[in-house]
Amino acid sequence: MAEERKPTVAAGKQVMDTERIQQRLDMLDRRLDNIDSMVTAVAERVMNQPVTLNIVCHHCGKNLEIAIIGSQKPTR
Repeated sequence: MAEERKPTVAAGKQVMDTERIQQRLDMLDRRLDNIDSMVTAVAERVMNQPVTLNIVCHHCGKNLEIAIIGSQKPTR
């Protein structure tokens, strides 16, 4: 006859570790969704209107202007 095995402390700890990993993966998934939403909003803004970056060169001190313009024409 086969003996019934009782759950050990190690098995209980493994279940708790698995649940914790699942919770952390869910939290990471929510964070990635939030980042995706922010990046999408910025991309939509860039497509609708130009964005200009002004950067100062740390070697020569010149101002560099970088304009990012989307492919959509501005609407009036």
